[in-house]
Amino acid sequence: MGSSGGSCEHFLGQLSSSDGGSAPHQLLQREWDCGTGTGSRRGSRRWSRKKGRARGHRRGGGFCRTEEAAAASRKRVVVVVDQSSGAKHAMMWALTHVANRGDFLTLLHVLPPHSGSGGGGRGAGEEDASALANSLGALCKACKPEVEVEALVIQGPKLSTILSQVKKLEASVLVLSQRKPSPFCCFLRSRSSSEEEELVEECINRAECLTLAVRRRSKGVGGYLVSTRWQKNFWLLA
Repeated sequence: MGSSGGSCEHFLGQLSSSDGGSAPHQLLQREWDCGTGTGSRRGSRRWSRKKGRARGHRRGGGFCRTEEAAAASRKRVVVVVDQSSGAKHAMMWALTHVANRGDFLTLLHVLPPHSGSGGGGRGAGEEDASALANSLGALCKACKPEVEVEALVIQGPKLSTILSQVKKLEASVLVLSQRKPSPFCCFLRSRSSSEEEELVEECINRAECLTLAVRRRSKGVGGYLVSTRWQKNFWLLA
């Protein structure tokens, strides 16, 4: 378990310098899209700064090459969110510790299959999920305007949906929340808690990018515990 000082700075430096893929241009152009493409996607929304491109000088294609190079140097950070406080803490940690100026932060909220209404309309569960994703996205944009923020609400099996979206979006980093283990976990561990732990482990081992499981420590101790494929419960005081 690490603590602070040089090891902490080295760990965060590795995250800041990770660069795995650029954002698809079609996502940059879409402000609000609901139910298009595949049937599993329920909606998406993007918060971005409007930049005038008419003043760019296109002599010899230099402007286009500069724009493409800038996009390629950015990384996409995908954060799995839900209504829990742990997910919100993981989101804010990713925003402040992983995402840098110009990077893309995608908030992914996965709904269980067959949730909401049985017909073609949007059920109460889907409405709540969209409202949650929108509020979290607006919060991120307000806290760090220099980061491009997108919220996605997708219905489907959680593990396969996360893995497929990470691959589709060419994510550089995936961030999930991890629960605090109960001292009686060996005897009283609930089925949902066990499934969440298995989900986090599967994502860490199978996702095609650096995957971080984050848990905020108690107020008396401070900092965060971060787990990766190579390190478990690395303690960051920051």
